[in-house]
Amino acid sequence: MPTYAALLYYTEDYDWSSPELADWMKEYTVFGVEAGDIVTGGAALQPTTTATTIHVQGGKGGDLIASDGPYAEAKEILGGFYLLDAADLDEAISWAQRIPTAWHGRVEVRPCVNMDA
Repeated sequence: MPTYAALLYYTEDYDWSSPELADWMKEYTVFGVEAGDIVTGGAALQPTTTATTIHVQGGKGGDLIASDGPYAEAKEILGGFYLLDAADLDEAISWAQRIPTAWHGRVEVRPCVNMDA
């Protein structure tokens, strides 16, 4: 069965511990229960202020260049992801539309490369 990454994008101004977002957080729990074995992995990400972007200039063995923050500035940030095992893209999308981020931000659904093939 193919695996799809559901990449969660939203504005970074959310305080996930605030009482105002408590109901939204409950919806993530509901999604996890409903999706069951479809979700095979995932994580919420720390704020972009904790990110480090690296590049090896000149290719393998070259100079490491590291900078604080994400690769690109954007209104919406990559805040987390789910890995979904689905029969096809249509099934992956049907599950992704149930992720609360789809109602408050954007969810990008992208097939993963099967490195075992």
